[in-house]
Amino acid sequence: MEKIGIVTESTADLPLDIIEKNKIAIVPVKLDWPDVEALPGENTFQKMREAEKRGIKSFGKTSQPSPKDYLDQYRRQLAEFKEVICVSLSSKFSGSYNSAIQARNFLKPEEQKRIFNIDSLTVSGGQGLAVLKAAELAGQGKNIGEVMEELKETVKHIQFFVILEDYKWLEASGRISRLAAVILKRMAKSGLRPLLTIRKGKLVPAGIKNNAKDFPNVLFEQLKRGIKERKFDKKIKVAIVHGDDLSGAKKLKEIAERDIKGVEIVFLNLVNDVVGIVAGPNAMAIAWMED
Repeated sequence: MEKIGIVTESTADLPLDIIEKNKIAIVPVKLDWPDVEALPGENTFQKMREAEKRGIKSFGKTSQPSPKDYLDQYRRQLAEFKEVICVSLSSKFSGSYNSAIQARNFLKPEEQKRIFNIDSLTVSGGQGLAVLKAAELAGQGKNIGEVMEELKETVKHIQFFVILEDYKWLEASGRISRLAAVILKRMAKSGLRPLLTIRKGKLVPAGIKNNAKDFPNVLFEQLKRGIKERKFDKKIKVAIVHGDDLSGAKKLKEIAERDIKGVEIVFLNLVNDVVGIVAGPNAMAIAWMED
């Protein structure tokens, strides 16, 4: 039996090859949007664009996983691993972390002692980096106490920045008011666009960018500024996610690897559906942590 297994939600945006390589169990976070399910498109973002063209006014609804969803994955991992860490998306965004905690209570007492839960305080690429850190620490042969201690410290310092093309999706999710959405849209038309970040598990403004149409360069500059004070011997692991703008995401990857020494892009992936219906098409985000 292997030592430590990992469980996380689909909101971590990890590519399939990484999931399979690290034997990560994925709990799906659910999206309900009947009006767009039958529309043409290879992913939800393409369907969202088609919905706009057709004048569909509805918005998708999300629901957190149930305790049973976690319980199923716990049991799967417990059959293969001595202990299991569940890395959940920020409890400030969703009740998923609470569901994960509840699920543990349905296990036998001796099994409960083998499950360890942690709030990643982030989502998407940031959550994915936290999961990879857990897998890395486990792969080093450290015991569960050492892994949890280092992981809790790591999640405090993971950086995540996102820039959006259209704020109506954020408004529809209830995360900003109608007035705030109107103001943001007017700012965007005049060339001003806010950059958003996650602090202490919450999505908050991180400043206003002028002439911010080039999302890859805006996020590259933020990365460069953010790691300016890092220790010289520290490598930087980076995740890039996007709302169906693969060319832009690849551009960000290229300039980051070319112009910043010690940067490793550990994955580049499409934003998951649940975060995607909040961020909207063409959104782009970058997350990083010191290794």
